Amino acid sequence: MPQNYPVHYRITPSKPEAHLFSVSLSVEQPAAEGQVLSLPAWIPGSYMIRDFAKNIVTIEAIDGNGNPLSLEKLDKQTWRCELCNGPLTIHYSVYAWDLSVRSAHLDSSHGYFNGTSVFLRVHGQDEQPCSVEILPPEGSRYSDWRIATTMPTSEAPYHFGSFHAADYDELIDHPVEMGDFTLLEFEAKGIPHAMVLTGKHYTDTERLARDLTRICEYHIDLFGEAPFERYLFQTMVVGNGYGGLEHRSSTSLMCNRADLPLAGDETVSEGYRNFLGLCSHEYFHSWNVKRIKPDVFVPYDLSQESHTPLLWAFEGFTSYYDDISLVRCGLIEAESYLELLGQTITRVYRGKGRRKQSLTESSFDTWTKFYKQDENAPNAIVSYYTKGSLVALALDLTLRSQSGGERSLDDVMRRLWQEYGKPHTGISPLQMEQLISETAGFDLSELLHTALYTTEDLPLEQLLKKMAVSLKWRRATSNNDKGGTAGKASSREPLALGVRYGSDPLGAKLLNVFDGGAAQNAGLSAGDIIVAVDGIRATQENIETLLAYHRNGEFVEVHAFRRDELKRFKVAIQEAPEDTCYLLLDDEADTTTIAMRQRWLAA
Repeated sequence: MPQNYPVHYRITPSKPEAHLFSVSLSVEQPAAEGQVLSLPAWIPGSYMIRDFAKNIVTIEAIDGNGNPLSLEKLDKQTWRCELCNGPLTIHYSVYAWDLSVRSAHLDSSHGYFNGTSVFLRVHGQDEQPCSVEILPPEGSRYSDWRIATTMPTSEAPYHFGSFHAADYDELIDHPVEMGDFTLLEFEAKGIPHAMVLTGKHYTDTERLARDLTRICEYHIDLFGEAPFERYLFQTMVVGNGYGGLEHRSSTSLMCNRADLPLAGDETVSEGYRNFLGLCSHEYFHSWNVKRIKPDVFVPYDLSQESHTPLLWAFEGFTSYYDDISLVRCGLIEAESYLELLGQTITRVYRGKGRRKQSLTESSFDTWTKFYKQDENAPNAIVSYYTKGSLVALALDLTLRSQSGGERSLDDVMRRLWQEYGKPHTGISPLQMEQLISETAGFDLSELLHTALYTTEDLPLEQLLKKMAVSLKWRRATSNNDKGGTAGKASSREPLALGVRYGSDPLGAKLLNVFDGGAAQNAGLSAGDIIVAVDGIRATQENIETLLAYHRNGEFVEVHAFRRDELKRFKVAIQEAPEDTCYLLLDDEADTTTIAMRQRWLAA
């Protein structure tokens, strides 16, 4: 065991072809009554019980003389070792085949893990410093492998070897990527930053580094300082995937290969814009949720759910800043940002659940509703990400307009950082609302009550008008219409069944059936597969064309399979609702209002 570290781990990708990490845990002074050990049930930032202990394949304990010790399993994730008077060592293997940002993945091409998936917690010694020896897999085929993590080390950068952490909380907050990855390095405000790209790609890395620099420097300037000495973006490049998870000085990302910029192309594609927004989102979390935290997260209880009604501020505010920072640091134009904002408004207003669940309820119930969505989710819940970002927008515009541009949501974030983030003090719901109102300098209780505790819509149209932006509504033109643009003019109003389609070999599968829509009124249900409309074969590709032959209120005969039974429905076609938003710059507004808009979008 390394000197001065009472807890030591060694982890090896022992069998990449079998997706197994081998881990050894050594405890210098185990508990006198029998050492208790456990693996977390969830990972911070992803609010669902994931039971990582299910991936432990084998586990055994030995004393300092190599004698076996018995392990009693106390629950699904906890063990107690028999009494041991000397150093205790636990050997265990972990199955790693979850290609996501939340767990662990290992094959012959790369290895990745979060500490919550592989490092057993030593109960009673959470505050003890610990060391970690990370070794490469054996064999010449792995000779090119490097390691990428921000876990403190005295090793040369990107080399396997010895690492250390001040306590268990820090240990599990430094994910590790290993393999033959692409490395790009850059500085933001003099602080070393890097991104590693794992997987086949054709990226213009110089441009990516340049664009990331602008995003990172914007966020550092916003808060006035960075809370880390270096930062790492770990990115898994795949054919189809998207996701991110924040950590104290790094983030794990997953993106589509096609979303990354190609050499010679200086445009910002929709996919690249989304990827930059994802990077911006996770980077902003370095302050907002990694340091500025709900009080129930200080400290985390990773053995069970930790409910908080505050996720609207931590995910919602972050979701607001992720995109607006792209226009503020000059990576996209104002029109491009307004397109993204229009799409967010569309997502919120299309959901019937916004009339049934408040934002604080959405935050509190994330464990069982948001993270476990079913086919009825659009009718039952509202997202604290998207609606939370609209609350951030409403607060920002309210502060700017009522203070004559003297105050904004930026001031709220800076106060949160100084008063709660830097001193590592958790914030309660009441303290959050009080801080926002105090920063505004005027009464915001009515707006906050409406936004957080009711299911009423926000006054976005009036607030945007004060920024010389017009909010418009239209009907969706197709099942894939996300909003954000004016759409194509048509001589006929778009029709709708009130569903979301998916593909199926038999026809068009109904993924969601929306409350009050034509399909629900006729008795169609999620999971049904429409095979014919008025006797003509239906598919996901042609069903909207088949509907276009009809008019609003006209009845059509629909055949669909429910399970293995063919059923017939008489459906009264409806016009698509005006629930698709787009925003326009109002350059006819007075100069004061246009100047206010300029300060908002180029803060």
